[in-house]
Amino acid sequence: MQFHTLTAPKQKKKKRVGRGGKRGTYSGRGIKGQKARAGRKLRPEFRDIIKKLPKKRGYRMKGIQDKIAEVSLSMLEMGMKDGEKVTPNILASRGIIKARGRKIPVVKILGSGSIAKKLFISGCRFSKGARSAIEKAGGSIVEKSKLQNSNSKQ
Repeated sequence: MQFHTLTAPKQKKKKRVGRGGKRGTYSGRGIKGQKARAGRKLRPEFRDIIKKLPKKRGYRMKGIQDKIAEVSLSMLEMGMKDGEKVTPNILASRGIIKARGRKIPVVKILGSGSIAKKLFISGCRFSKGARSAIEKAGGSIVEKSKLQNSNSKQ
């Protein structure tokens, strides 16, 4: 085999539809519409998806904030031991609340149920009923503002 004897493979010509010929009146394109036109360009689907999304400004977007994980006193009674410390991290590790990925949600303790265990709670929000029930059981609550003040003194 020599170089002058080589030939390139023949390329088949693309069939040009819609210019008369043996395909009939519509030439396999159907009737009317964007896909039947010559030189058609379809609008990208991704653009339609973007157009449907709401704009992330203003009062309408307040519903997309992080949801608060609600924990009842009866759940704390079942899941914790007497004299234990309770934080959102501990609640997530015990499976009482669900962590979203690595992010642990804000925890609010609600007053539904009863509690008899002495618990030391920090880093959570409370309802009035839950606060009074925990303090009646002998537990204590460390508020976020107190935590920040103690950290800044160190």
